[in-house]
Amino acid sequence: MDTETRVFVAGHRGLVGSAVVRRLADEGFTNVLTATRDELDLRDQQAVFEWFEANRPDQVYLVAGTVGGIMANSTRPAEFLYDNMMIHANVLEASRRIDVDKLLYLGSSCIYPRLAHQPIAEHQLLQGELEPTNEPYALAKIAGIKMCSSYRTQYGCNFISAMPTNLYGPNDNFDLKGSHVLPALIRKFHEAKVEGRTEVTIWGTGSALREFLHVDDLADACLFLMENYEDESHINVGTGDDLSIRQLAQIVRDTVHPEAELIFDTSKPDGTPRKVLDVSRLDQLGWKAETNLRDGIESTYAWFLEHYGTGDLRGAA
Repeated sequence: MDTETRVFVAGHRGLVGSAVVRRLADEGFTNVLTATRDELDLRDQQAVFEWFEANRPDQVYLVAGTVGGIMANSTRPAEFLYDNMMIHANVLEASRRIDVDKLLYLGSSCIYPRLAHQPIAEHQLLQGELEPTNEPYALAKIAGIKMCSSYRTQYGCNFISAMPTNLYGPNDNFDLKGSHVLPALIRKFHEAKVEGRTEVTIWGTGSALREFLHVDDLADACLFLMENYEDESHINVGTGDDLSIRQLAQIVRDTVHPEAELIFDTSKPDGTPRKVLDVSRLDQLGWKAETNLRDGIESTYAWFLEHYGTGDLRGAA
């Protein structure tokens, strides 16, 4: 890899973007371009076009977006659809206009049908109904995938797309109203411990099965794909292993607050019954995740403790 390449990381302050920036720094990249939301609103088409013309990146990691868990998706569906559609439409078109060398677009495993055959292979896209609790977000991400392939077909753009599984790690969103399950569990157990409570309530039955990938592993996969992947089809990124939400909650409890008892609120939705990705295509290219889930949760909790109450932690006191 040419470490002097001008690389734009769209969404560099988020969970994924910050990990990609760290990984690029580790590899010695010296021309990493970033812009805060105040400096560049990716939903503003004219602002995006002008920024790209002025800065002219060679590569783009399109990892920006509005994201969240079941509650956030259920209460802000229009925002999830609008923001994500505008962001990827503007960045892709701007990249085409200045002829970037390569762009990587990250979607989400929620693009797949709710009752997809498990593990979920890439060809199952659009083969069934989506999970209702995150349908607007999924539709936006599907549109992004199809835009990448359409730009390849019509303009010859070297745009690739990857679909990561559920992510966690440093710089995650720990806001209980907008976070995904793993950071929400970390915060719930931590605050129960601090407040001396011995019961922690978990949404749903605990039976839903999920796969989790540490964000530093995803960042490593992103750089790997930029160097080694050229296909029009999107590619899955994950571990290929899953566990139940009950098992996940038990690991978080053991790490954060071992004395706590799990209480499952069955009036709340479980979401998709099972979601684990078929990562055989990525395996065949030579990449595998390295972070053990228990170790990853322990390091994420350590990061949470360092930032809790500092103002650097989204959603924390």
